[in-house]
Amino acid sequence: MPTVSVGRDRLFDALGRTCEDKEFEELCFKFGIELDDITTEKAIIRKEKHLTEEEESVEGEEVIYKIEVPANRYDLLCLEGLARALRIFEELEEVPTYTIVDISRDSMLKMYVKAETSKIREYVVCAVLRGVAFDEARYNSFIDLQDRLHQNICRRRTLVAIGTHDLDTVKGPFTYEALPPSEINFVPLKQTKSFRADELMEFYKSDLKLKKFLHIIENSPVFPVIYDHDRTVLSLPPIINGAHSAITLKTKIVFIECTATDLTKANIVLNTLVTMFSGYCERKFEVEPVEVLYDDGRSYVCPNLSLYPMMVPLSYINDGIGLSLTADEVTRLLRKMQLPATSDKDCNICVSVPPTRSDILHPCDVMEDVAIAFGYNEIPKRKPVSVKPLPLNELSDLIRSEIAMNGFSEVLTWILCSYKENFEMLNRKDDKSTAVIIGNPRSSDFEVVRTSLMPGILKTVGHNKDHPKPIKIFEVGDVAVLNDKKDVGATNRRQLAALHCGANSGFELIHCLLDRIMEVVGTPFVPVGDNTGYYIKLSDEPEFLPGRQASIIYKGKHIGNFGIVHPEVLNNFDIPDPCSYVELNMESFL
Repeated sequence: MPTVSVGRDRLFDALGRTCEDKEFEELCFKFGIELDDITTEKAIIRKEKHLTEEEESVEGEEVIYKIEVPANRYDLLCLEGLARALRIFEELEEVPTYTIVDISRDSMLKMYVKAETSKIREYVVCAVLRGVAFDEARYNSFIDLQDRLHQNICRRRTLVAIGTHDLDTVKGPFTYEALPPSEINFVPLKQTKSFRADELMEFYKSDLKLKKFLHIIENSPVFPVIYDHDRTVLSLPPIINGAHSAITLKTKIVFIECTATDLTKANIVLNTLVTMFSGYCERKFEVEPVEVLYDDGRSYVCPNLSLYPMMVPLSYINDGIGLSLTADEVTRLLRKMQLPATSDKDCNICVSVPPTRSDILHPCDVMEDVAIAFGYNEIPKRKPVSVKPLPLNELSDLIRSEIAMNGFSEVLTWILCSYKENFEMLNRKDDKSTAVIIGNPRSSDFEVVRTSLMPGILKTVGHNKDHPKPIKIFEVGDVAVLNDKKDVGATNRRQLAALHCGANSGFELIHCLLDRIMEVVGTPFVPVGDNTGYYIKLSDEPEFLPGRQASIIYKGKHIGNFGIVHPEVLNNFDIPDPCSYVELNMESFL
């Protein structure tokens, strides 16, 4: 989770009171955040430079609180949001009402978006803060919030990039374009000479901060750029702003633009910035809108600071937490969490989700906030009502016990495996209709969700081939296969697998184990074609030795296979001894 560093004295000033460190730590815990560390500016610098010598703290040196906040609470990434949230939590302040300046569309600032931007960063949202009163601390907090948002929801500027400008230095309307880098010239922030955009890419390759963002656009034939009415460059997103429109302590009108590949996240970022810092405007919590117009006729006005309604049954909240709160109690607790709420005659809680709470997506989020406001330590402890296990889990436990009593040891293997292990090493071919492929896997060892328990069990034997023989192991676990009928496009299946490895294959032992499993589930062995029980018939699976394998047919349905593992497969997993293996689908028995 992200950690926010704030000055203790300035935070206490914003809270309107002071308290001991222990008291503040307890307040953070009640609110659902954590005081991670208490340090000083010099101590942080020494730690960053890996210096070990201790220095006595200097009298009057600013104390820094490092506070850990939830990753989806973007409103808590700055001192302003933290202080406001804690004051509301302590019922010292009402939830603010964020408003849009009531002006006609004709009077709004305009941002015209050219069609070429769809090739690189299609979306842009904008807003204006007028009458802002900056001092050094507020200015630094404003910049820090942008950096934290860039690291968090903006995913290092790949999804959203923020640009802030002094509106008194530029002139609307603005245009958002995508041009070849050789056609873009401007003086970037903190520089004095003009650069072409392609020259700027080379220049910033030695910049420790900016070089990590260059890859986002440097190989594109066009670069995104924002111009004002006089063709002055405001920014080259997501790399750098122009020096001409840089904000300073004297800035009174701030123009904010967020370019993005994800419009939803762009709106969240814009809403976070304007709600946090509109409190410093001459007219508090009031934001001026901007109209965005596309070449294809699309248009929208941003930001959207309207309240999002959500209906949550009172019974859902009480049942989830284990309380018996009244509707009035719940609405009071929700107001402490910045969620204005009312109740209706049907005992539904009508929550008005403000633009600062983009983390509220489902009634369970509302329930969680009620629990936090009530206090987790205050929830009465009680023994849960006896819950009957799922039939599949009951069957799984029964089969586990039975196989263990037959001398097999249970193993637990990764549900993810490499693509090669799942197909090529088992002599199988990928028909593109079964395996769930992992996008951008962290390692080649975890590329697909296993479609069989076989790779994991064979890897276990391969890594333990020097273990005394015979090796008798089994696993009961889930596999995943593609399924278009499911809303997530795939489904889990509970499988049972067992393996015998020794001086001989142990085929007859695996066959006996299969018979015992069927006996335990109450299924008789029947002649081929009889659908009242189970029978076996010759199969032709590539992972087994031809002529030494069989399909398991249960009530007319194929549920698995068993046989002697093919020598090529054993060689692929570096297993020198013969093995027999059985795998079947357990859900078929229910």
